[in-house]
Amino acid sequence: MRVFLTGATGFIGSHLIPELRSAGHQVIGLARSDASASALTGAGIEVHRGSLEEPDSLLAGVAQADAVIHTAFDHDFSRFVENCQKDSRVIAALGSALKGSSRPLIITSGTGMGDPGHGELAIERVFNPAHPNPRVASELAGHALLEQGVDVRVMRLPQVHDTRRQGLISYYISLSREKGSAAVIGEGLNSWSAAHVTDVARLYRLALEQGARGERYHAVAEQEITSRAIADVVGAGLGVPVVSLAATEAQAYFGWFSTFASLDLRASGDWTQQRLGWRPVGPSLVDDLRAMDYSA
Repeated sequence: MRVFLTGATGFIGSHLIPELRSAGHQVIGLARSDASASALTGAGIEVHRGSLEEPDSLLAGVAQADAVIHTAFDHDFSRFVENCQKDSRVIAALGSALKGSSRPLIITSGTGMGDPGHGELAIERVFNPAHPNPRVASELAGHALLEQGVDVRVMRLPQVHDTRRQGLISYYISLSREKGSAAVIGEGLNSWSAAHVTDVARLYRLALEQGARGERYHAVAEQEITSRAIADVVGAGLGVPVVSLAATEAQAYFGWFSTFASLDLRASGDWTQQRLGWRPVGPSLVDDLRAMDYSA
């Protein structure tokens, strides 16, 4: 298939390109800058120039493709709500170009959208439109397209990691370095799920090749890693103490990150693994955190 890939030079997209090509697919990569276009061209990837700020600029890329995988996202988390709304507009534009066809659109969301709200693991068959995570806007946009007949599939991500990046935990590491301590709220018993980036890239490919309209997939290799376990390894890596904060102290320490720091983001990927035959084999989150270079 010819696949139009947004976020082609991003963390996940740059791993997804070789995954798709090794399976015989052609990739049209979205480039928002000259540097991105040059990197894609140098890697032998066809380039489409466009921008998330101008969703209509993506339509010509969709027109050339048999499928669309949307991994691009503006990761300025200080403007997270605005960026989630921007993502919903991009999804609507991508879907508008696919109406009346059977070409699939794989969009990206977070595992929290599968939280049933009763302290249980987030699961694929649940969509919680009332979840406090603003990323719900992405799935609402995808659901609207489903109702219009578009083949939308949703990839829900946990903390995606290697030894260079770890999702939101990358910001936590920077904050811990700045503050001189690795903090948890209370005993640090809230947990996050995780998966290695190469496993996640493979799952996107499997969802493209074997997935079906309306399905949601959880890219979860590890269901729950406590924030205390994360803080312990980050504190050791940075050489700073681990401290416990009261809930009332979280905002002053974490800033905009305080909401995420207190969330329980446990999730299951069991159904996804059974449905698509996905078997994660990459290092664990804690292993990658231990192996990373904290002097950088």
